Amino acid sequence: MNTINRYDLGLEYVKITLLGTGTSQGVPVIGCKCDVCTSGDVRDNRLRTSILIEVRDVSVVVDTGPDFRVQMLREDVCSLDAIVYTHEHKDHLAGMDDVRAFNQIHNRAMEVWANKDVEKALRRDFFYAFGDTKEGGLPQVNINSLGSKEESNGFIIKGVEWTLLPVKHYNMDVYGFRVGDFAYVTDVNFIPDSTYEKLDGVKVLVISALRKEWHQSHFSLDEVLEVVERVKPEATYLTHLSHLIGKHEDLQAELPEGVFVGWDGCVIENLKKEATDG
Repeated sequence: MNTINRYDLGLEYVKITLLGTGTSQGVPVIGCKCDVCTSGDVRDNRLRTSILIEVRDVSVVVDTGPDFRVQMLREDVCSLDAIVYTHEHKDHLAGMDDVRAFNQIHNRAMEVWANKDVEKALRRDFFYAFGDTKEGGLPQVNINSLGSKEESNGFIIKGVEWTLLPVKHYNMDVYGFRVGDFAYVTDVNFIPDSTYEKLDGVKVLVISALRKEWHQSHFSLDEVLEVVERVKPEATYLTHLSHLIGKHEDLQAELPEGVFVGWDGCVIENLKKEATDG
């Protein structure tokens, strides 16, 4: 699937690639023989949720799940400036070790943006990367802390401004992100009013929709559609989809205008405006 979807995202150049659109188990789920897990539609094969945001010549991945290496190879990513983390669950962290390849390409540590809970999880799960020894091909990361100051003011990666979108994943703090008029929010079941204010004017929203039934820590499909009605983006793409939500083709047929089922490899680009005589 190589369709490119273009919108005016308020930036000179931006390209967003949905690296993975599946939930923590991915789709197909091991051992499952449901219609989704046995589907012949490539759009129903979903790696763990992650995106790549490219603004001008700056490339940033949001979350390094267990499929990070496969995603980088599939999209032929040969340069990466930074990684930004939404939260500390394993399906969003587990591939961090594979930053070693980019360490070797760029001959530097990978710049990472993470809150205190994500940093704690990284230091626990990848303890060997934070010791005194830097030999033997160990991953090298430089952690930039996200906190209350960043929630108010955002942060900057090589000249590109990022706005933090604090949300809740049951009782866990999770960060969504806004870059230009694009916003990304995953693993969410509550959005505070202060974050809705930061979503004002967003043209394209990528947001998680786990399944149709209620879940205590994820928005259901109906709850996501309520968010869409409030934010009113030009287009919404659903991600972090479990096999329980149904097949891509069937789900797309049920959605209102402007809401799309995301798929692995889906590309969203800034609208290239034609030059005009002045």
